[in-house]
Amino acid sequence: MSYRKEKILSLTGKEVNGLDKRTLQEQSALLLNNKMHGICFSPYEGEQEPGDPISEEQVRRKLALLQPHTRWVRIFSCTEGNDMIPQLAREYGFKTLVGAWLGEDKEKNEEEIQRLIELARDGFVDVAAVGNEVMYREEMEESELIGYILRVKEALPDVPVGYVDAYYEFTNRPEITAACDVILANCYPYWEGCHIDYSLLYMKQMYYQAKQAAGDKKVIITETGWPSEGDPLGVAQPGYENALKYFINAQTWSQKEDIEMFYFSAFDEGWKVGTEGSVGAFWGLWDHLEKRKF
Repeated sequence: MSYRKEKILSLTGKEVNGLDKRTLQEQSALLLNNKMHGICFSPYEGEQEPGDPISEEQVRRKLALLQPHTRWVRIFSCTEGNDMIPQLAREYGFKTLVGAWLGEDKEKNEEEIQRLIELARDGFVDVAAVGNEVMYREEMEESELIGYILRVKEALPDVPVGYVDAYYEFTNRPEITAACDVILANCYPYWEGCHIDYSLLYMKQMYYQAKQAAGDKKVIITETGWPSEGDPLGVAQPGYENALKYFINAQTWSQKEDIEMFYFSAFDEGWKVGTEGSVGAFWGLWDHLEKRKF
């Protein structure tokens, strides 16, 4: 096993592209069993979507599946039952990156911010994320977001506080970058139409662009992944083997370089088809039946 572990950690992107399907599956299993840094966790299943009730039982079941394979989980919201996730995650030994989901609804934003602060003060938050791609979605003024970030930083002086968005936003919005303790960058070669053969190189470029904008601040890749089904975007082709290759390349690189990365995502979720098209439901390492794809 030690030989196989060493082998996978020394593979280059070119070597991965030349592997057959069975070997790709073996390599991905070794990486998963060696534990990833982190994974993006969302509890919804079946026809559920954000806003629907979620049960403790389903959260526990999903966390138990992930427990052998990752050290951190990332949670996107602190309301509508999502606030139980970081509390239960602690029971399973996970560290947590917990986000307040922000948007155009100021009352809802207030609930999210307050609950994030409460969870952190109770010891359930290792990194706090104030908003997710709210600049990308153009749902808030920059000054308003910075106000939320500074408010959470003041309330949580012992917890690193940041904001999640596409890697280039931290170049384009230096005032937001300056307000953050940690830079939380989403890096998706697929969504920029990159061919799988060049996807690792492109993801590295995304990371180092965020790193340059960050200066001496830590950069965490908060999302990256590749869909296993759906329609192509330019020359970016979804598919089982491409998703396998991307996972192996991303995990191998991040482990070798000691880069903190949260893979997107834990489970396939059908509701995302409405916002992301045909690929939306197929980003998980586990399928909608909670069976490990790879």
